[in-house]
Amino acid sequence: MGKFVSFGEIMARLSPPGNERFVQARNFDVYYAGGEANVAVSLANYGKEACFVTKVPDHEIGQAAVNELRRWGVDTRYIARGGERLGIYYCENGASQRASKVIYDRAHSAIAEAGPGDFNWKEIFDSAEWFHFTGITPALSDGCAKLCADAVKAAQAAGAKVSVDLNYRKKLWAPEKAGPIMAGLVKGCDLIVGNEEDAEKVFGIKARHSDVGAGRIDEAAYAEVAGQLAKRFGAKYVAITLRESHSASRNGWSALLFDGQKLYHSKKYEMEVVDRVGGGDSFAAGLIYGLSSGMPPRDSLEFAAAASCLKHSIPGDYNAVSTAEVRALAGGSGSGRVDR
Repeated sequence: MGKFVSFGEIMARLSPPGNERFVQARNFDVYYAGGEANVAVSLANYGKEACFVTKVPDHEIGQAAVNELRRWGVDTRYIARGGERLGIYYCENGASQRASKVIYDRAHSAIAEAGPGDFNWKEIFDSAEWFHFTGITPALSDGCAKLCADAVKAAQAAGAKVSVDLNYRKKLWAPEKAGPIMAGLVKGCDLIVGNEEDAEKVFGIKARHSDVGAGRIDEAAYAEVAGQLAKRFGAKYVAITLRESHSASRNGWSALLFDGQKLYHSKKYEMEVVDRVGGGDSFAAGLIYGLSSGMPPRDSLEFAAAASCLKHSIPGDYNAVSTAEVRALAGGSGSGRVDR
């Protein structure tokens, strides 16, 4: 089994306890997280050799982030040290009709100012089986966009499969900048993952008859979106997660997977949300795990959807579940009864 490499930013997440608002908080719960780090943790939980690549400042806060990754079994040997600060984001958990809110404080973070000399991609991808990145990392800086391009090229040269989660963030860059950069990075990726908005915001591919804000999702329209993405970028697989946001506390969750010929639909979960941050990352990790482990496309999709459903019940960004728990839910055991 080869290495599963992911590259991106790890940040400190500060959240008010429970469902308190920022203006109420007298203290914050601290987590360490980031899109690609979340994927690495999930893959390590599933028994894969997960390696996370980033740059953190050479002080105690940077070390705390590294220690947290190590605690979950992630290989941190390729993490570069330097720069002035670790990025921070503040996350206020919503409830009922009050939406969750995220405030970024990540400008000039260590990874945003990293350069080509910080990473030996040939060494990193030696014996690598898979490489994963998201659209968040190239949005951090022009330098990060170039690093992502270098990493994709090196991964493909090493024979690794490459996956990308489009993960558009309007607070980081505009569609006019995201589209051309992401088009270059996505071309030739084996797996493209997106949510119900990403394809439209990044590439202008819109699903007909759907209104995300109103919680209306037309699955047939998203099947067309998946087909367009596969055709434009040559991906073997395209997956789209479909969130029906009835409120901050209650979401419908399902997903589609297109393999170039056949479209698969996962079962739909009605979830009572504890913490939705990291839900897409847990889906991507589940799909990577399934496809790399030889599961058929349908089984891989069901594993990914179930993994993500479970993540919504767990505080923090990491999906602290086992393959056995995911398989149990995918197989229909979702009553929530006590396991004695």
